[in-house]
Amino acid sequence: MSDDRPRPVTVARQDRPGGAVQDEALAERVAEFWDAARRTAGRVGRAAGAGERVEEWSEDAAPPDAWAFGDSPRLADELLALVLAGRKTAAASLVVEFEDVGDPLPVAGDLSIVLDGRGEPGALIRTTQVEIVPFADVTAEHAWLEGEGDRSIESWRAEHQRAWRGSLVALGRELDPSMLVVCERFTVLFPA
Repeated sequence: MSDDRPRPVTVARQDRPGGAVQDEALAERVAEFWDAARRTAGRVGRAAGAGERVEEWSEDAAPPDAWAFGDSPRLADELLALVLAGRKTAAASLVVEFEDVGDPLPVAGDLSIVLDGRGEPGALIRTTQVEIVPFADVTAEHAWLEGEGDRSIESWRAEHQRAWRGSLVALGRELDPSMLVVCERFTVLFPA
């Protein structure tokens, strides 16, 4: 995830963590989207810190992190569509994935630009709540808010086990019920 212009734009594995990808054209499109979004979405800037409210915008305020949901362009498009339709208002990531790439964990108030499967900005979102719980303790409510599949906790667990298995193998780890999950809720401030 990135902060300066022009700069690397991070496209995430799964829901959030990931390695930076240098793409100046994408960074420019993200900066243009940010310029439009921040004027429409209200006075929430990064001048005082990630997502903290400020009295006035600074013209040189850096865009927030830009990333894509999912582990493929197809899934990024599907999940962004759920976000834009209002069905997906939550996400989940493994704490170890953030630790692996050295990214900070999300906090309430963080702003993010969600990218589609081609890397185009699709929405500006604000994190409204973050809870870190063991995999076994992710709630049915959280599964419902993620808006995927049949929205059941059983479906959520099966799909996330499948999705996270590959990234954990790369880390030399296996998913177990005590593994910590970042359960994040968000709201859309500006759709593309």
